[in-house]
Amino acid sequence: MSWIKEIPPEQAEGKLGEVYAELQKKRGKVANILQVHSLRPDALTAHLNLYMDLLFAPGGLSRRQREMIAVVVSRGNNCDYCVSHHAEALARYLSDPEALRLISSDYRRHALAPADRALLDYAHKLTVTPSLVAEADISGLREHGFADADILLANLITAYFNFVNRIALGLGVAFTAEELTGYQV
Repeated sequence: MSWIKEIPPEQAEGKLGEVYAELQKKRGKVANILQVHSLRPDALTAHLNLYMDLLFAPGGLSRRQREMIAVVVSRGNNCDYCVSHHAEALARYLSDPEALRLISSDYRRHALAPADRALLDYAHKLTVTPSLVAEADISGLREHGFADADILLANLITAYFNFVNRIALGLGVAFTAEELTGYQV
């Protein structure tokens, strides 16, 4: 849960009840990071729409790459809630537990493909030193085969996770082992 009042699914009514019901139908449950929005159902809906577009809509980045960005940004912000959730998702796309451990702790210690390294370096730089991002960083991504639409998607995912990390960290959103697992994809 969090440090603010939340409306749990069993008490939700009206629009919030509808949003929760849809989440439970599609994902199996309501994540704590979404329940923390319960006092503002319209913001919850907007958040969900953005999340679904950035993480699941067709585009040039694979689901693995999108989840790696989520984990790297969240680790850069020391957001254990999001690292844990998205490492769990990333595990579905990686067959090597050691690779998952390294990406979740310090991606720079893992032998990534050059394109993935460039992508994660960009996301990390944009997270920890955003004012130092330069046109050369974008050119470097192009040199690794990323189209401008892919670069935009990487930028938006990075920005999104910086946003969500601040929600989780700023409101004390917590997780348990039970809350972490069992989501339908």
